[in-house]
Amino acid sequence: MPHVVTTPTPAFLGMSGAAEVHQVPVWTDNFSWILICKQTGEAAVVDGAEAKPVLDHVSARLAPAARLTTILTTHTHPDHIGIHRDLDKQGKLAALRVVGNRELARVIPGLNHGIGEGIGEGDTVTLGALQGQAMLTEGHIDGHITYLFDDLLFCGDTLFAGGCGYLFDGPPAKMHASLARLMTLPDHVRVCCAHEYTEDNLRFAWSVEPDNQALADRIRAVWAIRARGESTVPSTIGDERATNPFVRWDSVTIKRSVHAALPDAPLDTPAQVFAATRQLKDKKLYKQLDDSSLPR
Repeated sequence: MPHVVTTPTPAFLGMSGAAEVHQVPVWTDNFSWILICKQTGEAAVVDGAEAKPVLDHVSARLAPAARLTTILTTHTHPDHIGIHRDLDKQGKLAALRVVGNRELARVIPGLNHGIGEGIGEGDTVTLGALQGQAMLTEGHIDGHITYLFDDLLFCGDTLFAGGCGYLFDGPPAKMHASLARLMTLPDHVRVCCAHEYTEDNLRFAWSVEPDNQALADRIRAVWAIRARGESTVPSTIGDERATNPFVRWDSVTIKRSVHAALPDAPLDTPAQVFAATRQLKDKKLYKQLDDSSLPR
């Protein structure tokens, strides 16, 4: 199947101008990200579902000014370490720096970077002259790492535009803590997540918070973007703080909507509101609604 995005987000610079980012559509709705140090030309791929689209992009658009030297691993689901396995089969993985959670050394193919072969919470991650931070953001899956370089947040499947990842490992309190931590970042930080799920996420958001004017505005903008075949990613932390139901645990409307659907769910703490909101989305009742109910 073709990718849902026909026109990827154009390459963009980090706030300081030291980093350049390229979005590479992979499979049907995945994104791989290529982060480039402008000073040295060293490049890292983040969230690689498979190797070919990334290598083709580097060869056609980046070489010889930039060269792929590094893989930054967010987590170990197959659509995020496929590039590791592809390159290993091609005999190319050993030549690269493979960065990932040291606790997952046995399941990240080629992990070879950092003290004890891997990184952990709070560690500094370098790419050429760039310095980033590793953040442990579990909940979707144990050991999930998010990378923050300047104002560029590579958050894998923890935080999505308008949503968050499934809780495969959980528990909900752990994902809530991860999202709460990300929400402490400045509004301008760009959310480079790994999937184009925004329309579906905002359909759910509207079903639980239909009085949110910022959400109405975002829906109108997103539907126009997607109608042109363009990507809605990256978003920003400010966008998510204003419209993402999984970080709006103080919203009276969301709590009222969740209580109506799940009257027995406790809603006394932000973590409980998050857990119930995630539970409600997983029921997929909102998918029975058509887009005629959305703001136009």
